Amino acid sequence: MSDSASTAQRRLSQVKDCITSGSTATTIPFDPNCTSFPTRKEVPQIPGAPPGAAWVWGPDDNIGRLNLLTPTRVKAAAAEIRTGETICLNRISLPLHFPETPAFGREIFQHTIKTVIKNYVYDDLYSMNTQSGSQWDGFRHFAHVASGGTFYNDTHGEDIVGEQANDKCSIHHWAEHGIAGRGVLLDYRTYANKKGITYDPYDTYSISWEELYRCGKDQGVDIRPEAQGGHIRIGDILLIRTGFVEAYNSKPADERASLALRGHQGGSDPVQRWAGIAQGDTMLDWLHDCYFAAVAGDAPTFEAWPTQEGKITSTTVIG
Repeated sequence: MSDSASTAQRRLSQVKDCITSGSTATTIPFDPNCTSFPTRKEVPQIPGAPPGAAWVWGPDDNIGRLNLLTPTRVKAAAAEIRTGETICLNRISLPLHFPETPAFGREIFQHTIKTVIKNYVYDDLYSMNTQSGSQWDGFRHFAHVASGGTFYNDTHGEDIVGEQANDKCSIHHWAEHGIAGRGVLLDYRTYANKKGITYDPYDTYSISWEELYRCGKDQGVDIRPEAQGGHIRIGDILLIRTGFVEAYNSKPADERASLALRGHQGGSDPVQRWAGIAQGDTMLDWLHDCYFAAVAGDAPTFEAWPTQEGKITSTTVIG
């Protein structure tokens, strides 16, 4: 079958899915407008992709589950606004110089002022690693390790640097699409303090799915997907607070620097250690089956670090 005929057949199958199956996505590439999607265990293996890869939006896709932020879902999210309060982003996002000493050996943010014409014209100059402050990990940030270095949608190192470099799966595609939707905040730090659960965000601590479920219940949120009777809707944006920023601000500068400079490669002692979500299939099933458009946290790593189960959740999420 020719490529054009094959594409036409896939599109016809998608139309059939939405008309006859209650808007259920069953054919790859998925139609993001569908209202029901397969679980992690039901997604078919994609030829050439690492096991479990969710390359379900087509071979030319660059934005992954941001596809789920359709106009219909964004409009529905806006309809949930109750008070109309506005919040200064400088109060909730982290400044570019945070942390003062970055983790994992990254460069320190630098800001200098250049005098163009004294007393009349000045320019600002910035030197930074984009991991500074509040930031997203893009699809080209961390490859799927077990597959030998495959990034999302069959992107490879030669697509990123070198003579064959291109913009495949570059994060600018996210910016062009935009990220606007309904956020779901799980304030695990407040929940833990309330329940007498003690941990140090600067040390390895795995937050299990069960603990997140109890945290959600305490906030009045059932973190299961709607398809399973919960409150999570397709395209929601997950935010988890571990309390790292609170812990950072409670420590003197020299201690913060010492902890940030811990090693991050095999054999390092001491090694980088951070609190975050647990690894494992239970967590991966939940993250997948909720069909979050994006996930984010407040710590240097979204997951507990070092990994406790020999698997790196982040590379599965963005790979």
